[in-house]
Amino acid sequence: MKWKFVQALILGSCAMALAAGAAGRYKAQTETRETFRELTPVLEDYAAVTREAHDVPVVTSSGAASALSEQFAAWQEQMDAWEEERQAARRAEEEATREADEEAAEPKLAVGLASSYVNVRERPDTQAQIVGKLYQNGVGEVLKEENGWYLIRSGSVTGYVNGEYVLTGEEGAALAAQLGQRLAVVHADVLRVRMEPSTEAVILDMIPGGATLAVTGEQEGWVKVRVAAGEGYVSRDYVEVYTRYQTAESVQEEAQRRAREAESHRQPTVATASKGASTGSTSSDSSVSLGRQIADYALQFVGNPYVYGGTSLTDGADCSGFVQSVYKNFGILLPRTSGEQGACGISVGGLDAAQPGDLIYYSGHIGIYIGNGQIVHASTSQSGIKVSSANFRPILSVRRIV
Repeated sequence: MKWKFVQALILGSCAMALAAGAAGRYKAQTETRETFRELTPVLEDYAAVTREAHDVPVVTSSGAASALSEQFAAWQEQMDAWEEERQAARRAEEEATREADEEAAEPKLAVGLASSYVNVRERPDTQAQIVGKLYQNGVGEVLKEENGWYLIRSGSVTGYVNGEYVLTGEEGAALAAQLGQRLAVVHADVLRVRMEPSTEAVILDMIPGGATLAVTGEQEGWVKVRVAAGEGYVSRDYVEVYTRYQTAESVQEEAQRRAREAESHRQPTVATASKGASTGSTSSDSSVSLGRQIADYALQFVGNPYVYGGTSLTDGADCSGFVQSVYKNFGILLPRTSGEQGACGISVGGLDAAQPGDLIYYSGHIGIYIGNGQIVHASTSQSGIKVSSANFRPILSVRRIV
């Protein structure tokens, strides 16, 4: 029994020595060597015990065992301390890495501060060619800084802006967060919108895949969104949430926008002159004029986003939200859904009888007639508010509101 006891103690001591040596790789190799030197006399005593076990009194064996036990406990305590320090260092390193990754993943932003716009140039030089404009409160991603200029990417525009006219850093990020609109794109085939953030909650609406929803709140696992039926919750697992900003406009995009605006302003002049020459000024002229004004007003928002359930002409609207908000600007209140709007006013027959400002109603969709066989409408998440041929799909009804 004594032999087994002594052998177990020696083996245990050696194992602890090896473990301590491994721990020393991380923190304390010097302390480990010193501890080995301190333990050597104890191990030598036990070697002598194994050689002359029959001559060793029990008290000597017990004293040696006690010494080794104390040394064992000291080693264990040292190992625990080393391991705790190592784990703490590992956690600190992982946290630092995570924070660095998050900082790297978050784009650095620049916000336009000029009262109208700041030019985006091909090179960091005031004489360089202008490739676009970053309007006030427009946001771009900073790609690099060069001699007081920032290379930014904003919308379809990539170029340099003078650092004096943009806000960057933490202040820029904070302002961008205030200016941006949070949106969620649906990745499920059909997404349930619930009254409460729970899979057991009542279903408020069903949203098709690919739709873009306006986000009004976020919490763990759930996103609060606005839909036609009101506000509800969707599971974060089935949507991609992002922030949309006002972006820069390229030289080409500005030219196209100005051409559209000029065309829309020429059309009412021609229509009014033609009408006045044939019949004179009548109440019908007034109606046509108002319809033309509605169509022209709607055209101002071409290029803005489509957002399912939205009613904002600038931040995003769906087809019926777009129609409702356009008419609301003229003091005319229309129902919220396309089906309800498609029953408003009076039917004027087919497209041949349509006038600017009339509603062109389709199955599940609606737009505003602008003349020349075209409508302006909030089309899809991909194309936003756009001008299309009125015959892009079968027409169910043409409705005159004014």
